[in-house]
Parts: sequence; C-alpha cells; structure tokens
Amino acid sequence: MEDSGEKHLLKAEAQQLVQYRFNCIRGFISDGVPLAQLAKEHDVSVRTLWRWIQDYRNGGLFSLARKSRNDRGARRNLHPDLESLIEGLCLRKPPATIAFVFRKVEEICKREGWKCPSYSAVYDIARRLDKSMLMLAHEGSKAYKEKFDLVYRRESTRPNEIWQADHKHLDCLIIDSTGKPKKPWLTVILDDYSRAIAGYFIAFEAPSAMRTALALRQAVWRKQDPRWHIYGLPDQFYTDHGSDFTSLHIQQVATDLKFEAIFSTVGEPRGRGKMERFFRTVDDLFLNNMPGYAPRGEKNVVASLTLDELDWAFKEWLLADYLMREHSEIKTAPMMRWESFGFIPRMVDSLEQLDLLLLTVVKPRKVHPDGIHFQGFRYMDVNLAGFVGESVIIRYDPRDLAEIMVYSNNRFLCRAICRELADTTLSLKSLIKARNERRKDLQKSITTRKTIVDRFLEVHKSVAAPSPVPAQSFESKGGTKLKRYATE
Repeated sequence: MEDSGEKHLLKAEAQQLVQYRFNCIRGFISDGVPLAQLAKEHDVSVRTLWRWIQDYRNGGLFSLARKSRNDRGARRNLHPDLESLIEGLCLRKPPATIAFVFRKVEEICKREGWKCPSYSAVYDIARRLDKSMLMLAHEGSKAYKEKFDLVYRRESTRPNEIWQADHKHLDCLIIDSTGKPKKPWLTVILDDYSRAIAGYFIAFEAPSAMRTALALRQAVWRKQDPRWHIYGLPDQFYTDHGSDFTSLHIQQVATDLKFEAIFSTVGEPRGRGKMERFFRTVDDLFLNNMPGYAPRGEKNVVASLTLDELDWAFKEWLLADYLMREHSEIKTAPMMRWESFGFIPRMVDSLEQLDLLLLTVVKPRKVHPDGIHFQGFRYMDVNLAGFVGESVIIRYDPRDLAEIMVYSNNRFLCRAICRELADTTLSLKSLIKARNERRKDLQKSITTRKTIVDRFLEVHKSVAAPSPVPAQSFESKGGTKLKRYATE
C-alpha cells in the first residue's frame, strides 16, 4: 500500500511540473510574448525557457517532464572494481558491519591509489545488495531455499484426493503408567482439500510404522461418533521421508489399499505447511489451555492428566471446535467443506479386512507336530493337523500375541491360539521388554554369585598357601646343617 501511494504522489508531482513549465512558455507560443518578459515574470532564465520551447515543439507536453539521467545509480569518479569490492566485503561470512567494510575500503584505496568513497556511498552500495544473495552468502543454501526457492504447492480439487500425515511431540506433560511426567506424540492424518482431520493417534511411543497404521485405521473407517463424518480411502498419501512412513509395512499397505504413497524430498519437507499450520493451531487453541502445558523453556510445570484424559480432551476439541471453526484460508469450516462436495468415499469391504492389511505383520513359519512356534510360544488349532511339516504364512498384531492368523498359498486356514496367552493381552513390545528385564535379572544374579565365589576362593588360597621359610631355619642351634646329598 505504501509503494502504490508513493508512485501516485510522484505521478502527481510530475504532472504539476509539466503544467508549470507549459504555463511559463504559453505566452510565447500563443501570443508571441518576448522571452525576456516571460523570464522576468516567472523568474526563469531565457536560456531555460528556450530549451523548454524546443522540447515542446519536438515532443509535446510529455517532453516537458523531468528527464532521468542515463547514469542514474552509477558512482562517478570511482574505480570500476570498487563497487564489486564493497559488495564482496558485505557478502563475506560472518556478516560485517558497514563501519568495518568502510575501514577496509579505505585501506585498500590508500594502498592502490584509488579515490576513497564516502561512508554514505559505501552504505548505499551495501543497501542495494540483493536480499536473496545476502541470505545465500550468510545463511547457506538451506535457508535460501526455504525463503526464496519456488515451491510447488500441492492443491487437491476434492475430498480424499490427498491425505497428509505427520507427527508432533506435544509440549504438554502428562502422567505415564509409572507415574512419571512425560510428553506424548501426536500422529495426525489431514485431508488436503478440506483441512479436516480424518484420524489421529496419541501415545508415548516415538513415531513408527505401526503408529501410522493405527492413525490410518481410524481415518479410513467410519467413526462411531456421529459428529465425525470424515472417512474413506485416499487417492494419494503424502508424507515426509521418515523411516516410519517409508517402511515396507506402509508400502505394502499402500499397495493393498490401492492408494499412491508420495514422499517429500529428503531433507526438504516442502509443501508441508498445512500440517505445520494445524500443529500451530493445536499449540495455540488446545494445549495452551490444558494443565501441564510446557512449551520450550518453561520450568516447574506439574503434570496432572493421564494419556486417556488428554486423548478425550483432544477429541472433544477437535470435533466441537476445530472442525466447526472457519478456516482462514478456505473461508469455511473444515467439516462443512468436506461434506459440501457430495460424494461417496471409496471404502474397504470390512473392518476385519482393514485390520488385516493395516495392523498385522507377515512372517513365514513351519507347522510342527505341537503347533506353530513363534516368539517362544506355541500356537495350536485343529485345522493345522493336515499341514504338519509344511511352510505357512502367519499374520499377527504386535499389540496382541494371543492369536495369529495362518495362511497357506494365500488362503486363510485358521486363527491359531496360544493357550498361555488366551486370557491376557500381551504385546510384542511388552514381551521383548519382559525378556530383557529377565535377562538382566539373571545376569545380575550370576554376577553376584561369581563375586561371592571369587571372594571365598581368594580367602582359601591365602589360608592354604605355606609361608616362605628362611634359609637359616634349616640349621640346628648347634650349627649343624641338614645333609641333602650323599657326597656332603
């Protein structure tokens, strides 16, 4: 707005100048008034009036405007290399002050015998340097790309065309299962067209392929809450290049569910601004009002919420506030924009099929006479009787190892049950943790016992070993000595 106002002002001043010069020469052109008289009336020299008359005759009113210099912006009477020298000093890293550049220019000019520019001239040359060039020189190519590179912005034309997924470490301390304060992770799947959230998952564990699969499960399937209508399969699934998104499990899921997985360039997560915008909204409108909010640098924050309480609060905020609030960019509420398109989302046949594709891991195994051996447990079903000795494929849920699904030649055989785990839910992670703890306890017991054994062995050695006998002890009090050889 300021630039357009300045241009309008300059244009008005130019028009006033043309009008003034034409009024000065009008008497001569229309009535033949002598130039000496006009010069006296308008306090302008006769030579100047004559030049204006010649300009008017050659080019009309436009020629009466002030002419710009051909060498405008160029420094006169300065060495040709001096401007490049000043620019080069300004582009050095770390950035130098104008005073430092001016002193360096003075030293070089004295040494080379050049005319030294003024401080204002040096400042003007430095001020006219391209901002993008300064950032590239001082802050590197990464900062330059973030600010000045052209970016292809992915824009979808309908709901479920593009979904984006990302993780955020929430700045909120909550109480974990051990009673300690800890910050959870939030995984979010966002519909690019409507900015609506299709699914999310909150947990303490760091981002992983299984976390992404759990968020996808909620995003794809129909929600039980009647306030949440977003569901279906996306055409494209756009994520960054993290290992949790590029894993073989997620690639297999994309193939099975028939959507295209698209990844941003390694080290350059471009086009992710919509996710970053949502996470800022979470910080400003949700976490900022929650007990335990602990932004960076904040100390003495007391955690009071549990993970389930935070999950419930986030869901209520999401459905009652965010999805119904007008978005500043799309100018409508995300839920209304998703529903206004009027379409039938693409879906899977059943929730069981979705769970099979998203939440299970595939492993090859062999059927033994006592069942299938997996993770130290035995899984049995009567349908396995005819497959003893054959290789099969099992699918299992890492969160629950009580049963596995068995396939042979891509045909479902049965659900094999582990009797030891049938009444409980045991996750693979907890199983591995328990095994590690058991191994540590055993190692600790072994180390304790070895220490005791080593201590007693040392004591036994010190008691059983004879003390050294001095040489004079073999001599009798009378001075005789013990004969050791026959010749003595």
